[in-house]
Amino acid sequence: MTLFPFDPSAGLGWLLAAAAGMALGWLHFRSLASVTRLLVAGRAAGVALHVGRWLLLVALLLLCARTSTGALLAATAGVMGGRAIALRRTA
Repeated sequence: MTLFPFDPSAGLGWLLAAAAGMALGWLHFRSLASVTRLLVAGRAAGVALHVGRWLLLVALLLLCARTSTGALLAATAGVMGGRAIALRRTA
């Protein structure tokens, strides 16, 4: 009989996924104002930054999805938490 009904290291992985999701979510939504300014100014750097933002976010979520469903859910929750923090500080 085991002490834990699940693998304790999975919880650590989920915690890391949530922290990475929160950090990347904050960065993703915080850089939105910069992307908007660059696009309105007609600079191609705005498109590159926008594509880079999405590639980083998709890469994190794909990595978490390949790890486990729990890691994907934790990272997604982290992204939403990072979004809330980023938007609260800009409002």
